Formats: sequence, structure tokens, C-alpha cells
Amino acid sequence: MNMLTTDLKLLHEATLNNLKNSKASNTLRAYKSDFKDFAAFCAKHGLISLPTEPKVISLYLTHLSKNSKISTLRRRLVAISMVHKLKGHYLDTKHPIIIENLMGIKRLKGTFQKGKKPILIKHLKLIINVINECKIDNIMKLRDKTLMLIGFGGGFRRSELISIDHDDLEFSSEGLKITIKRSKTDQYGEGMIKGLPYFENKTYCPVENLKNWLEISKIKTGPIFRRFSKGLILNDKRLTDQSVVLIMKKYLNLAGIESKNFAGHSLRSGFATVAADAGADERSIMAMTGHKTNQMVRRYIREANIFKHNALNKIKI
Repeated sequence: MNMLTTDLKLLHEATLNNLKNSKASNTLRAYKSDFKDFAAFCAKHGLISLPTEPKVISLYLTHLSKNSKISTLRRRLVAISMVHKLKGHYLDTKHPIIIENLMGIKRLKGTFQKGKKPILIKHLKLIINVINECKIDNIMKLRDKTLMLIGFGGGFRRSELISIDHDDLEFSSEGLKITIKRSKTDQYGEGMIKGLPYFENKTYCPVENLKNWLEISKIKTGPIFRRFSKGLILNDKRLTDQSVVLIMKKYLNLAGIESKNFAGHSLRSGFATVAADAGADERSIMAMTGHKTNQMVRRYIREANIFKHNALNKIKI
């Protein structure tokens, strides 16, 4: 009997571990953070957060709708539902009181969301130029330039960019292959390979700058984008995804560009927008960015062509 109890306990622990591993660690942290806000709302109003009921969820969504985007409401709903599942509780998120309330909020607020600005070629060149002009050591210049150029050139998510290891790189006469072992839309680690060709202009070439960075940093294994300790000593710790944003905004500000309208997503969206403007089709853009659906890519293409294919161009005044 004791052996059976022990076996069941081990199975229970393994099952819980599988449930946790079904989502990326960043996703789980986001769920916990979102649920914490819901729990605080419930505690303040004397309501039960776990297990909760659809009426309470609906009240919470109405409360959030005063100052939050529709996307935030949807994300909180998913987080609350997932926490209930992980804790073994059923929650009907399709209950009419939730769905109808969301539809009413959408009608009142609208669903249009103004996104952050993409990093375009003109921004990228300004960033690289201002890094070159900065009075900092060459090793930091090369790291920061390479980070920006690879991030843009590969249409990388921040999490993918900082996860690149030396073993993921393969140089050839045509350019560089980078293996992405796992990404936001590849939770099972099937992986993908991105190809970055050489640019004619070596100043802005991601591949040439990466070669120079690896040479000066002497990185032969492990993460390629690392932090500096005091005294500009390169350590073996990866940059964080937040570091990518801070580095980008730092140089945007130095270049005289207001950085508050840019975000960590701006390198990735910039690549897609510029590629669309240059005439790349959505399939080739998706092959680089790793988008699983064409909805967002088509949005980039529409925005890139907003003046190029404008009907007003046909009108002569």
C-alpha cells in the first residue's frame, strides 16, 4: 500500500511538472502576474478568486476596461483560466455573462490598437552611426552594433536573440545560418534556421559585424550576447530581453529620436515592414520571422504600402 501511495505521489508530481512545462517559463510568470492583479481585485471587494465564478470575472473585466486595452482584458482572462486549470478547478470562460460583457466593452472602446513604431532602415543606420561615434570601448560598440543588426536582420524576437549560442552559428560563403532551438510559437522545440546573407555595405552588415564581435570577444562557446561587469569585463551571463530594449532606446535617444514610441518588438516589426516595402512576399517574410499565421505579416505589408498603393495617387489635381 505504501509503495502504491509513493507511486501515485510521484505520478502526481510528474503530472504537475508536465502541466508547468506545457507553457514557457515567461508565459507562466505572466500568468502569475496577471492572476495576482485579479486576486487583489477580489480581496478588495470581498470576492473569491480561486475558484471563482463567471460573474466575478465579468465584474473584473468591467473594472479593467476603464484603463486597459482589449488585448489586456483577453490576456487576463486567459491567465485566470490557466491558473484554474493548473489548480484543478473548472472555469467557464465562455459563459454568456463574460462573452456578452466583452462584446459590449469592445463596442464601446473599439478594437483598434496603435502599435509601437518599427525600426526602419533610416533608424537602424542612425543607431549604428551613433554607436560608432560614441566614446566607449570598441568591444562594447561591437556588441551593441551586432545586437541591433542581427536583431533586425533576422527579424528576431528578443527572447530568440538573447538565446543564440555560438554552437547555433554556421558561417558560409553566402552568409550566416542561425539555428533557433525554441521560440514563442515553437514551444516543443522543433527549431528553425534563419539565413542572413552578406551586405555589400560592411558597416551595416550583420554577418561582418558578428564576425568582428566574435573575434574581439573571443567567444568560442555559450551565449554570444553577454553582459559586461564593472571595468568592461565580459562575463558569461546572457543579456536579458529587457537589456535589448534599453540598449536600443539608449542609442535612439543619442541619435535624437524620441524612444518612447519604440519597444522591444520594434526590431522585428521593422524588418517585416522594410521587407514588405521592398516587395518581399508574406511567405518569405514569415519564413524569416517565424510567424505561424499571416495576419500580423499582412498588417505590416498594408502599413508599408499605405502610400505606395494609395488610390489617391491615381487622382490628378
